Amino acid sequence: MQVNKKNLLNWLGLLGIVSFLSYTAAVVFAPLAYPDYNWLSQAVSDLSAVNSPSLILWNQLAILYELCGIVSITAVCIAVQGKLNKPIRYGIYIFAVMNWISGIGYAMFPLSDSGYAGEFIDFMHILVTVLVMLLSIVSLVLIIAGGYRKKYFTSLAVWATAALSMMFIGAIGVNAVPQAYFGVFQRFVLFAATGFNAVLGIYLFKSKFVEKVT
Repeated sequence: MQVNKKNLLNWLGLLGIVSFLSYTAAVVFAPLAYPDYNWLSQAVSDLSAVNSPSLILWNQLAILYELCGIVSITAVCIAVQGKLNKPIRYGIYIFAVMNWISGIGYAMFPLSDSGYAGEFIDFMHILVTVLVMLLSIVSLVLIIAGGYRKKYFTSLAVWATAALSMMFIGAIGVNAVPQAYFGVFQRFVLFAATGFNAVLGIYLFKSKFVEKVT
């Protein structure tokens, strides 16, 4: 039985997992440096606000999050050129654009204070969030449509469906539940995106993107 040798792109897919683990570590442990932080009611972005007491620890723990995530999804984009069907391929491209906007946008426009202080930087932070959400939804819908079409790539479509479901549950929850549970549902949205990025990285590592264009 012939075993396919992994090339550099395959190995770069593992950075998607590193990104997910780095983000998880930041979300879990950064509150240790933020007295009275309540993860049930507060947003994750409060941990990295300009005046947040946990900013330094957040930056230390999340240093591999954006960097590794962007490298991984960019490697996925390179790997799927000329492969898969158009909806899946374009969905992955849009998901990559979302990651770039997230990485650059949140670095340039962190919250000025916990919550929403009404400053220009806070407005831009919200704008980045809206763009990230819209691009995430569009990308996942395309991947789902292409994956389920004639059972073309069902397994990836299932993961995309799970991620999109988490996003919708989170989006509905943050608007429907009391403020005391805002943070719980916001995390559904955030981990859906970072988790799906890790899934794409695993698919790349396992050389799953080998199907012909249809």
